Amino acid sequence: MAGLFAHTVRPAIMAASRWEALRRAAERMPVTRKVVRRFVPGETIDGVLDTVGALRASGRLVSVDYLGEDVDDVDDADAAVRVYLDLIDRLGRLGETGGGVRPLEVSLKLSALGQALDRDGEKIARENAWSICDAARRAGLWVTVDAEDHTTTDSTLSIVRDLRTDFPWLGTVLQAYLRRTLGDCEQFAAAGARIRLCKGAYDEPPSVAYRADADVTASYLACLRVLMAGSGYPMVASHDPAVIGAVPAMARVSGRAVDDFEYQMLYGIRDGEQRRLAACGDHVRVYVPFGTQWYGYFARRLAERPANLKFFLRALTH
Repeated sequence: MAGLFAHTVRPAIMAASRWEALRRAAERMPVTRKVVRRFVPGETIDGVLDTVGALRASGRLVSVDYLGEDVDDVDDADAAVRVYLDLIDRLGRLGETGGGVRPLEVSLKLSALGQALDRDGEKIARENAWSICDAARRAGLWVTVDAEDHTTTDSTLSIVRDLRTDFPWLGTVLQAYLRRTLGDCEQFAAAGARIRLCKGAYDEPPSVAYRADADVTASYLACLRVLMAGSGYPMVASHDPAVIGAVPAMARVSGRAVDDFEYQMLYGIRDGEQRRLAACGDHVRVYVPFGTQWYGYFARRLAERPANLKFFLRALTH
């Protein structure tokens, strides 16, 4: 089932995620919006703050993402920045800031900040991200820059390297299914960066990405060993039992204590495992998205795991 899903169903779902007519239809379906709440708990800052409070009460850390990507208008990029500045201000007022491992952070996609604009997109995205990082610094929060499809990787990592000059705590995401990622991990681990390592959720060609599940997992574990052996802060973003099970031994070999790395999982996925790890004293950060532009994110969650698609289909028939 997993092989069939990876080679036929997943590409179909990712293709559907780019169909504007299908997006509009899905957004109008009450049952779709109901199921989306499993992965996207709210559309407003007030709504997501309720979820943040519940997660913190359960002993978990939180990363909040305002959904949006591939912005093609400067005004829309500016609007995204304003939402982030408001979000950071509201999170900062919760009083859980500063210290070593920061309990609250925001995640952002550079394409939502103007990276995809035809004119000066990279410059605009860098300036907008700088403003968000500066606000986060003053509020005592962390920021992590998300990864997108492989065509944006060079630009994204260039911007991150520039921003880390002023904000050395800035994190970024590397995707283990990309063939280049082991080398990127070596560079960022040597630089002492915070790296969220995930498997990857975009439908990439075999020329740039591993396609078979076993190959992706092998690449993930190889990359994680590099991060664990480096001087940075690894963030193990995976729901895979094989990956999670390999972490304690890697941490012991690398001499890492509990405060030297963390697990990360998505809101709505493997909640019991999140709680188990947190109860064992590990740092577990939950990635919590919010906003009205949930369709692309939701499609990627369906494409990642057969269990997510089964959950959605079951909901449609009840």
